[in-house]
Amino acid sequence: MNKGLIFDIRRYSVHDGPGIRTTVFLKGCNLRCAWCHNPESWLSEPQPIKRVRSMNGHKHEVTETVGKWYTAAEVMNIILKDRLFYEESGGGVTFSGGEPMLQEEFLTEMLSLCKENEIHTAVDTSGFVEAETFRSVAGRANLLLYDIKSPDEGVHLANTGAGNRQILENLNWIKDNGPDIIIRIPVIPGVNNKPGEMRNIRDILSVVGNRIRRIDLLPYHRLGRQKFENLGMTYNGGIEGEIGKDEIISFMKIFSEAGFRVKKGG
Repeated sequence: MNKGLIFDIRRYSVHDGPGIRTTVFLKGCNLRCAWCHNPESWLSEPQPIKRVRSMNGHKHEVTETVGKWYTAAEVMNIILKDRLFYEESGGGVTFSGGEPMLQEEFLTEMLSLCKENEIHTAVDTSGFVEAETFRSVAGRANLLLYDIKSPDEGVHLANTGAGNRQILENLNWIKDNGPDIIIRIPVIPGVNNKPGEMRNIRDILSVVGNRIRRIDLLPYHRLGRQKFENLGMTYNGGIEGEIGKDEIISFMKIFSEAGFRVKKGG
């Protein structure tokens, strides 16, 4: 039986797809986004992290392990506890990361088990995986949450450690073959927070057309910086500034005027 390396299982989630969901975070990522707020997802192995815990009114630092191996049956036992919530809310299970498609065998087994139990599935992906892997996984999911960071190859390479060719090719495949998708665009100061960048993303997405259920704009935040220190890693993001409300509204207008449903994400 396949085992998956998981660093968190979050129940009662409402931000990772429709309805009330259980989000399963798989460990391992092949991008190194400068703004990442889940650096504990990067390595494909368990690793130590420092955390501050409270006990009897006192705070103390402890070292814990991030990442645990689960069988698919063990994860399903957790998922099935909330089946009633999925049915009443139109929810289900979201597999996130890291990049969940890097654990292809485990993920496809989980998607098959969820299908057998008539549970809606979503996969949160950067799309930066080989075409064969992407098509195999995407064909089993009900919904994809698909990240688009920059339409520019150089900008993407400089800020994530990889180009975007494979990401855009996989996105194009969805047009005729894949499930519906929700596009997620992290809006990052100095990276893609320019009207021209957003218009270029809009033009790329127009090719995919009716497959896109919604576009979520996700303003940059600094919540990941402390995690780098706790993991013994150096934060090299160099991201300065914030994304204002008016800026997000102007970007939303770019997409809504092209006929897309768009909202500000959390």
